[in-house]
Amino acid sequence: MSGWRSANPPGDSPIRFVSMGRLLHWKGFHLGLRAFAKANLPDAEYWVIGDGPERQPLEALAQELGIAQRTKFWGSLPREQTLGKLEDCHALVHPSLHDSGGWVCLESMAAGRPVICLDLSGPAVLVSKDAGLRIPAHSPDQAVNDLAVAMTQIAQDAELRTRMAQAGQQLVRESLSWRARGEHMAQIYAETVSRSA
Repeated sequence: MSGWRSANPPGDSPIRFVSMGRLLHWKGFHLGLRAFAKANLPDAEYWVIGDGPERQPLEALAQELGIAQRTKFWGSLPREQTLGKLEDCHALVHPSLHDSGGWVCLESMAAGRPVICLDLSGPAVLVSKDAGLRIPAHSPDQAVNDLAVAMTQIAQDAELRTRMAQAGQQLVRESLSWRARGEHMAQIYAETVSRSA
């Protein structure tokens, strides 16, 4: 996150969603693809950045769902290129089923991109309700349906995207940046020392 540049949002068309990370089953990329297909948004794209053992099954799923023409698998990219692709998108879709950190959500908020994530593990803690949409995960069908609704909301409401972008950047700047975390730790140390003195 250090040295992150503030990125202006792309134009309104096409609306681009992006998912990033190792292509592993528990990362939930299959849920994101199914939700994108279900949302059936006109003039929208879904970008997937990363590589791993699930790449071929995910590409086959995109074909099966009829969204292969609107889904781009970029493979593994260097960090700077990945961040550049994030700048070209409107929102991050992070449907991970188990993620202790969810640092990609932090990167997305720092870039001023709303986050759609499952209300599980690290992302559920990192992403505030003002900076993104946290989707309950009770069953695969329910999660896919609710992710599709969230994608539709983000795609159709430019004002919502702007509000969430600003809230995410403020959250990162005030609470989650290295500087903010350092100041918080310094305060804890200062309070501990004054109590023991």
